[in-house]
Amino acid sequence: MQNKGAVIALTVIITLLCIYYLSFTFVSRSINQDAVNFATDENGVVNLSKKQAYLDSVWNLPVYNLFGVEYTYKEIKDTELNLGLDLQGGMHVTLEVSPVDIIKGLSGNSEDPAFNQAISDARGKQKNSQARFGDLFYESYQDISGRPLADIFATAANRGRISRGDADDDVMAIINQEIEDAVDRSFIILRTRIDQFGTSQPNIQRLPGTGRIQIEIPGAENPERVRKLLQGVAKLEFWEVAEITEYNSSLIAINDLLVKEQQAQLVLESGDDTVGTGEEETSAGSLEDILSSDTDTTENDLSDALDAQDTTAEDSELDSLVNSQVSPLFSLTKAPGALVYDVSDTAVIGKILRRKDIQSLLPRTVKYLWEVKPTVSEQTGEELLQLYFVRVGRGGNAQLTGEVITDARQDLDEFARPAVSMQMNALGTRVWGKMTREASSKNPRGRIAIVLDNLVYSAPFVNGEIPNGSSQISGNFTIDEAKDLANILKAGSLPAPTRIVEEAIVGPTLGEIARNQGIISIISGLVVVVLFMVAYYAKGGFVANIALVFNIFFILGILAQLNGALTLPGIAGIVLTIGMSIDANVLIFERIREEMRNGVKLREAISLGYKKAFSSIVDANLTTLLTAFILYVLGQGPIKGFAITLIIGIFCSFFSAVYITRVVVEWITSKGDESKVSFKTPLSSGLLSNLGIDFMGKRRIAYLFSAIVISLGLVLTAIQGLNLGVDFKGGRSYIVNFQDPVQATEMKLALGNAFENAGTEVKNFGGNNIIKVTTSYLIDDESDTADETVKTTLISGLESITGLKYTESESQLNDEHFIISGSSKVGPTIADDIEKSSYEAGIFAIIVIFLYILVRFRKWQFSTGAIIALVHDTAFVISAFAIAGLLGLKYEVDQVFVAALLTIIGYSINDTVVVFDRIREFLNLGTSTDRQQVFNTAINGTLNRTLITSATTLIVVLILFIFGGEVLRGFSFALLIGILVGTYSSVFIASPAVVDLDKKKIE
Repeated sequence: MQNKGAVIALTVIITLLCIYYLSFTFVSRSINQDAVNFATDENGVVNLSKKQAYLDSVWNLPVYNLFGVEYTYKEIKDTELNLGLDLQGGMHVTLEVSPVDIIKGLSGNSEDPAFNQAISDARGKQKNSQARFGDLFYESYQDISGRPLADIFATAANRGRISRGDADDDVMAIINQEIEDAVDRSFIILRTRIDQFGTSQPNIQRLPGTGRIQIEIPGAENPERVRKLLQGVAKLEFWEVAEITEYNSSLIAINDLLVKEQQAQLVLESGDDTVGTGEEETSAGSLEDILSSDTDTTENDLSDALDAQDTTAEDSELDSLVNSQVSPLFSLTKAPGALVYDVSDTAVIGKILRRKDIQSLLPRTVKYLWEVKPTVSEQTGEELLQLYFVRVGRGGNAQLTGEVITDARQDLDEFARPAVSMQMNALGTRVWGKMTREASSKNPRGRIAIVLDNLVYSAPFVNGEIPNGSSQISGNFTIDEAKDLANILKAGSLPAPTRIVEEAIVGPTLGEIARNQGIISIISGLVVVVLFMVAYYAKGGFVANIALVFNIFFILGILAQLNGALTLPGIAGIVLTIGMSIDANVLIFERIREEMRNGVKLREAISLGYKKAFSSIVDANLTTLLTAFILYVLGQGPIKGFAITLIIGIFCSFFSAVYITRVVVEWITSKGDESKVSFKTPLSSGLLSNLGIDFMGKRRIAYLFSAIVISLGLVLTAIQGLNLGVDFKGGRSYIVNFQDPVQATEMKLALGNAFENAGTEVKNFGGNNIIKVTTSYLIDDESDTADETVKTTLISGLESITGLKYTESESQLNDEHFIISGSSKVGPTIADDIEKSSYEAGIFAIIVIFLYILVRFRKWQFSTGAIIALVHDTAFVISAFAIAGLLGLKYEVDQVFVAALLTIIGYSINDTVVVFDRIREFLNLGTSTDRQQVFNTAINGTLNRTLITSATTLIVVLILFIFGGEVLRGFSFALLIGILVGTYSSVFIASPAVVDLDKKKIE
């Protein structure tokens, strides 16, 4: 084997990297367990607030030392292998920025009838279209009115940007740009809010080309708080930065109080219970009473107690600490003369400043605000945040708010440096002139803080009075920072309300169940495959199992390196990879056994086996990889998680099965004793070899069988339809847990009446004490009010049916209460987009595979035969779902089902390519002119590999079907049918189709 050293070196490097990155996961789990232990009371109940407080306390502290490098808990969480929301609980939200408000704002809230009718019509079109809202609006406006857009948008606020004579294309370019800026602005605001939410590993991303923002918040336990946080209107304000003389004496007083507290605490910790004599005798408890009292502590209280505490401690270090005159307020500062702190210390300072007794020492004319994001010190590399004190006006309100801004944009100053220009209306111009006049007249110059959601984005110095409302903010900006600030300044003039169009909530109990089911599936699948490979391929099976372990280890390690998340569909991808990774070894081992049956010596047979199987392995993996990439590009949510895991799994399985196994096999045989390696057992010796089945002669029977099943399924689909999930039809679904078994059929009728006969489905979900309720009630209303109405209707309906009461606490689930452990909402627009992207994924996959097969096999008959088989497999699986529904097994057709279909396409083409590859080999040999004989010989020659691979994969998927839980039940059912049908179609559909399409005799 060539490049053996490179394979070994690469294996060692990847292994060490995986160990390095996965070590953070183990440390994180250990710290999380410490937090659970800390927050668990004597009754075994975990106080979640206490647990979170523990994790927050170590967030910026070093908790892991690796080779002398210290990592904080925050750095560990950023590097660990994340768990998806479906495995740990949390909240998934997709928000859509309202373009309607942007367009109305640009028009100056025009009352023009044609304009408002066009807005209304565009809203209706958007439900069934993937076009941009701006384009839909323009299309509707053209249909209604022949007037130019400039007549509507050439307002005083848009002077200089839109004029009366501007063409519609120019106006639309500005409208679309403003909508895009609004999405960017909302993204910046939401990202900042999420970072302040107090949860670890929040994830926020834009969905390109959609105007939507997707957010995942692991461990979110208060959905209502999250909704308010995400949908609240941004508050842009301008505050005068207070001078140090206004609050310096207050800071000194706060410092003195904190110093006295430190001294008192140190005295208590010195261990003296009572000291002093006579009337001055004081117990240490008096200090404890003062320090632990709920009432506000005063400096005099502490001074009196300390004076009475005649300590006799001899420890000089304690003496020096007791005499210290600096509190954390000053000792933690990182810049002379400024309140600048390391990010890790801001929690301490914030806790101090939030105390009522501390706030009482501050002047009523100031309040404190933090900088929005840290700056990195060039000298130390520390992340630093500045604490600002701003002057509070009458009534506690800012002197100026964002509504006065008419325009803001990124610009360049007189030195060609990035800057921000902004323009204000008449009211803003008047107030702004007064603020800038007063600030610039001070010595030193005053500053004005630009504040959004109580965080300071910029605090520029004022050089002089700005009387005309036109300002330029310059500083040490990058171009991107200047663009972001300009966008932020528009938050007042062009508010961009967001609405939740998709939502999923997974309770911690549901996440734990899913996690346990996933672990059971992986372990069970791994055990079954390991035992089978040893039983069938003897010591060769041991080698394949070594590669399999490396494969799984590499997948998890690379996921951690990429900062990916392991989801439930991702676990399904790993389980599927376990079955599919055996395929390469089966191909190799069957080739080796075939060469040995032909009398070739073991070492040469091994070399020929790897060589001859290589092209089939490459083709099979590439076709599956193509479908996985299509899943990743066109898929959303859980499909992406599945696709990422599958892509990584394909690369890892190829490397481990082809290269690692060969290194191990050649190392064993290099010792000269060939008896140490064998590839057959009494079970497998001679099994499925030398078969002479006439597959081509039976092809018409197969055609008839497939036609009957598919026709029956399509008729049933047309009559009763498929059980579409909310992904495709929109609506809301809820998972409800009871203590005791319940009858879903009894609840369906009652809830149907409660939901005013809107489409409602109730079914048991993974157990007879759990139901899943799906309803289209108020499907077109995506407001929070509608969400609350549907949930309240569901709860009242269930309470009247069962006589039980609803509780939000999962710990209170008993024979008197029920809980809602999970929920999801998909708006009609999202559902339409998901449906269309699913069709696109399927069609695109078929086209790509057709082209690949055409390039590889150079004949359109092979490409067409492969596509006929893929369409056959897809139709067969859909028909199987329809027939299963007739038998009472109603599996949902959702995004995960689409992932299953595309996986089946990849798996089926994998089988087909292996058969085609052997047919091509026989055609090149020219052993026969009878095309049916050539095809039969090739299929019989690969039948062993086909059935062994299918059997191992089928067993693994069957385990997934049994143990994978209700969420993956439809997915695994589709794979079960797909693997069976894919194996069948590669033999009875794809190859016979090539024979029937190619009528020429093979020369």
